[in-house]
Amino acid sequence: MRDKKVILITGASSGMGREAALKLLREGHTVYGAARRIEKMQNLVQAGGSAIELDVTDEAEVVACVKQLIAEQGKIDVLVNNAGYAVYGAVEDVTLADAKRQFDVNLFGLARLTQVVLPHMRQQKSGRIINISSVGGKVYTPLGAWYHATKHALEGWSDCLRLELKPFHIDVVIVEPGAIATEFGDVMCNPMLKRSAGGPYDEMAQQIADSTRRTYEKGDSSPASVIADFIAKIVKTRRPKTRYAKGEYAKPLLFMRKWLSDRSFDKVIMSRVK
Repeated sequence: MRDKKVILITGASSGMGREAALKLLREGHTVYGAARRIEKMQNLVQAGGSAIELDVTDEAEVVACVKQLIAEQGKIDVLVNNAGYAVYGAVEDVTLADAKRQFDVNLFGLARLTQVVLPHMRQQKSGRIINISSVGGKVYTPLGAWYHATKHALEGWSDCLRLELKPFHIDVVIVEPGAIATEFGDVMCNPMLKRSAGGPYDEMAQQIADSTRRTYEKGDSSPASVIADFIAKIVKTRRPKTRYAKGEYAKPLLFMRKWLSDRSFDKVIMSRVK
């Protein structure tokens, strides 16, 4: 395969990361999947990929991951920063420890891995970094302050990085998924309900949990393969755009956010959680 790439994908044990890894393997690329739950990546190994145990917040594991990949392949063409999760709960109810952990995974862990990869891409004078943000990096929802803060931060961080890396022929691409059928909802809802139980935000938390479950139960979400297919297209596109929105609700929400006033958009968002 003339355009075969060496690709590292974080958060590859489930959802969008796993589907993207398998899709890219089928297209003939050399794929390394990285995640904390290495036992969940055996299907990737069976398909011909490699699995690395990685907690993006662990400095030693981040360095070892990149060192292993370079030792085995001699280069890295594409980094897909996909690892992330959502901490939901009222600002009053979420501890600062939980909030900091959210930033450590969704922003600082991603940033550190990127820092370790970049010298190799600069030496190659080529590379592509694909940051999986969210439509939540442009919009907002109640009880999602800390999650949205990380994704808003990732958007700005990625834009700055794109300018810095342009002289080295390294692309930075942002992907903003909408509602995607993954573990996201369960990971978000159960801790949120526990945080809010019996408190002033209990009713709102119940409404948001019900709304989230309805979205997935009714099938009002796109399969993870939609994002996986899109990542594969970005990998092989010669000159990708700087950002893409994909998946259920993504483009309509971004359209409304752009053209509606803040208070009008507030009404749209709150109408979804009643």
